[in-house]
Amino acid sequence: MKTIRQLTVRRAGGSTKARAGGSAARLGWLDALRGVAALVVALHHFDVLKMLPEPVAAFIWWHGDLGLYGVMLFFLVSGYIIPASLERRGDVRAFWIGRLFRLWPPVIIAIAVALAIIPKGDGSVALFATGHNYVAVAANGIMLQDLLGVWNALNVTWTLCYEMVFYYLVTALFTMGWHRRSGPIAVGFAGVALLLGTAIAPMTLTRDVTSTRGLVWSATLIVLMGFACMLSGRPALTRIGAVLLAGLGLVLVYNNSRAPAFESFMIFATMFAGTVLYRAEHRQIDRLQAWLCCGFVLMAGVAVGWMYNRDGMEQHTWTSGWMAWSGAYLAAWVTFGAAMALRRKRFPRALTWLGAVSFSVYLLHIPLVRTIQPLLHVAKVPPTTGGKVLWTAEYLAVVLIASYLLYKLVEMPGQKLGRKVLKAVERRWPTEDPVRPAGAAGDAAVRAVEPEPVPVEVGASGPGPRGR
Repeated sequence: MKTIRQLTVRRAGGSTKARAGGSAARLGWLDALRGVAALVVALHHFDVLKMLPEPVAAFIWWHGDLGLYGVMLFFLVSGYIIPASLERRGDVRAFWIGRLFRLWPPVIIAIAVALAIIPKGDGSVALFATGHNYVAVAANGIMLQDLLGVWNALNVTWTLCYEMVFYYLVTALFTMGWHRRSGPIAVGFAGVALLLGTAIAPMTLTRDVTSTRGLVWSATLIVLMGFACMLSGRPALTRIGAVLLAGLGLVLVYNNSRAPAFESFMIFATMFAGTVLYRAEHRQIDRLQAWLCCGFVLMAGVAVGWMYNRDGMEQHTWTSGWMAWSGAYLAAWVTFGAAMALRRKRFPRALTWLGAVSFSVYLLHIPLVRTIQPLLHVAKVPPTTGGKVLWTAEYLAVVLIASYLLYKLVEMPGQKLGRKVLKAVERRWPTEDPVRPAGAAGDAAVRAVEPEPVPVEVGASGPGPRGR
C-alpha cells in the first residue's frame, strides 16, 4: 500500500524514486567536496610533496598550502549544511543528540585504536601523557581542549573545537530567531580578522597549571549546565542554554585561542559565509547581499594572509608564508564555487563514497601514517617514481580500508543508537512546541542529510599538536 507521502509526490509530478534520485544528485556535490578535502589532507600529512617533481612541489609549497586548503574547504561545507540541518529539524534537542552520537563514538574508538597501534613516544595521542589525566579527559570530553590550553587527546581533533563553537553559535542564533543574519555575522568575523589579526594575545587565560585547571573545570560545568538546558525540551531553558554556550565559545576564542586571531576569526567568517551561500540558494536572503558578504569574506581571507602571515607568524599557522595562506584560501573558495555551480550534476561515486567516510579518514590517517612508516621501514622517500607511487598507493589503501571499517562498525551504529535514544527521550520527556522557522519546509536539498563533522588536520606544536 502506498503511503500518503508517496501519493503526494506522484501527484506533484514525479515518482518517489525519481525525486530521491534528484535529491541524491543535489547532495552529491557536498559529499564530493568532503571527499576531495579528506584526500588532500591525508596526502598532505603523508608529505605527498616529496613524491612530486621538485619544481611542482616547490610551487605548491610556496603558493598554496594543502593543509589550509583542506581546512577551509571543509569549513565551507560545514557552514553550508550545519545550520540547514538544525533549521530543518526545528528541534534543538534532536539536533544535539544527533551531533553527540555522530561525533563521540568514532572519536572514542579512534583514540583507543591510536593508543593501541602508535609506537610508544610518538606523541600523536596525548590523552594520558601529561600527568593531569582528569583535566585532560574533561577538556577533551567537552571538545574544547584546544581553547582551554590542554593537549588534544588525538592531535587531529583540534579543529573540532572550532566546529563545536560554531554549533553553539548557530544554536543560539536559532533559538533567538536571528538565524537569517548569517551575512552580517560573517562580515563581522572577517572584519575582526582584518582589524585585530595579530593584536589579540593568544592563551591569556591559561598561563600555568593552576589557571588551566580552573578554566577547564569552569568550562566543563558551564557546558554541562548548557546541555542540561538545551536538552530539556523547554523553549525558554533551551534558549538560556544555547546563549550560555555561545557566550562561553566566544570568550574562549577571543581570549584563549592558540592560533593567531586572523586565523581563528577567519574560520568562523568562512563557516558563516557558507551559510550565506545556502540561504542565497534557497532564496532566504537577497542574492546581492549574499554576493557582497561572501565577496568581502573572500577578500578578507586573502588579505589577512598578506597582512599578517609573515615575519615569523607563518610558524604559528604552519604555512610557508603569505602566498601559501592566500593562495590556499582562494583555492578552497574556487573549488567550493565550482562544485556548487555543478551541484545538479552527478559526481563520481568514488568521491561521494570518500565523502561519506571522510570523518573516519580524518580520525585515522595520522595514527596510520605514524604506525605504517616504521613497520615498512620507509623513513626515506623511495628513490624511483614507481616506488613513490607504490608507497602512496599502499598508504591510501590502508587508510581507506580502516576508515570504511570505522564508518560501518562505529559511525553508522552510533547514528542508529542516537536515533533510538532520541525516540526514547521524546517518549519520556516530550519537547514543548519546538520552533519551526519560516522556510524550513522548503529545504529539500538537506532533507536527507545529516552533516559531517569537519575533518581537518594535525601538527605537533604547543599544548595540543596542530599544524598543516
